[in-house]
Amino acid sequence: MLQKVEFEDDFQGVQEDRSHLLRLSFYWELFKRRWAYFALPFVTILAAGAAVALLWPPTYLSEGRILVQSQQIPSELVRPTVTSAAQERIQVIQQRTMTRDNLIAIADKFKLFPDKRTLMSPTELVAEVKKNTKIAPVDIQLDFKQRTRAAMENPTIVFSVGFEYSNGAVAAQVANELMTRILSEDLRDRTSRATDTTKFLAREVQRLQAENSALDAKIAQLRITQGKPASSGGSDQPTATLTQLKSDLIQKGALYSERHPVIQSLKKQIEALEKVAASPAPTNDAATAASLEVMVAQQESLQKNLDAASAKLAAARLGENLEKDQQSEKLEIIEQPTVPQEPVKPNRLKVLAMAFAAALLGGAGLAVLVEILDKGIRRSNDLLSVVDGQLIVSIPYITTAAESRARRRRMFGFLGAFALVVIGLLVVAYLFLPPLDLMIAKARVGLFR
Repeated sequence: MLQKVEFEDDFQGVQEDRSHLLRLSFYWELFKRRWAYFALPFVTILAAGAAVALLWPPTYLSEGRILVQSQQIPSELVRPTVTSAAQERIQVIQQRTMTRDNLIAIADKFKLFPDKRTLMSPTELVAEVKKNTKIAPVDIQLDFKQRTRAAMENPTIVFSVGFEYSNGAVAAQVANELMTRILSEDLRDRTSRATDTTKFLAREVQRLQAENSALDAKIAQLRITQGKPASSGGSDQPTATLTQLKSDLIQKGALYSERHPVIQSLKKQIEALEKVAASPAPTNDAATAASLEVMVAQQESLQKNLDAASAKLAAARLGENLEKDQQSEKLEIIEQPTVPQEPVKPNRLKVLAMAFAAALLGGAGLAVLVEILDKGIRRSNDLLSVVDGQLIVSIPYITTAAESRARRRRMFGFLGAFALVVIGLLVVAYLFLPPLDLMIAKARVGLFR
């Protein structure tokens, strides 16, 4: 039957009605009309994404951990020579390990990137190895309420060393090589610093001893010049002193080498006394006495500096022995790099999900674009845009019995197809997937990434 619809004179509200965009039936009708435009980009993008997810070569990460272990002997008993912070030393060691020569040597040793090696320059090779090397601190979760003051001042430092590569075994070998080089560089650096400190203090002590010996010889010469030997005695005191020094030189020569500071000091004193004995007896005057007092004061100050330098040298030698015996702060491997069983990338499920989302957006976008560009009339809003509203009447749609039967057949066919798909998926899961309890156990230990 025909039904007349009464419209108001103002059709602006009807023309701007967009309520059909909120109904699912609108999108279903749109899909039925534009399914070909939706299917083409959907299948293309999804197939490309699936190909990328399946063909993307896996990348394995082999990673180990190094602990900065504190000094074994209490620092109150033996103070270490190397006092730089552990974080600073780690940065220095990392920079020295990641030098151009080291990275090229590692790449040559393990024959890294054989497919691209002929097309890469040395600079590109070094950049590629650096990009795949992972050295980072490990954040250790600690309860700060229960930490002592000593633990706050000396925090536990752990950092990881890893390498990413397409071959898991090669990645483990390179990671082990990097850790070995880091440990060797740390030991060499600490030992070198301790040795350099000891050598510097030894040279300083030798210089002070030489200056002290020369000053001692001058003082002895002035005292003899004044007629006042260093120790009380008779008129043959210079000769007796010279004889005593020569006797001491013979005794010390049996124990020390010719270059020892004690031997050098004795020789200089003997030479000074011999020169004084060979020269005519000078007269005593006030200038000589004043010069003697100045030299004695200089000798006292020099002796204090010599004692302080000798104490520092002894401490430096203890610190050097501490470094050589590896009893000071050192790096220790707590987790050795192993051959990884699962790749870290790509995440194939994530790639597939992103491809599926992109395919949906691409298909829906093309279908909507074609619908927008189509100027056909399918709704009352479209009709009102070209025809006067006073001429519009609504004729309801009459569903025939054949259409009702066809609709029921389509519904039963859809339900049957859905049931077949579900049964097929269950059969595939039963035949090819591991047991459910095993999958849950793997998920708990974190094997699924």
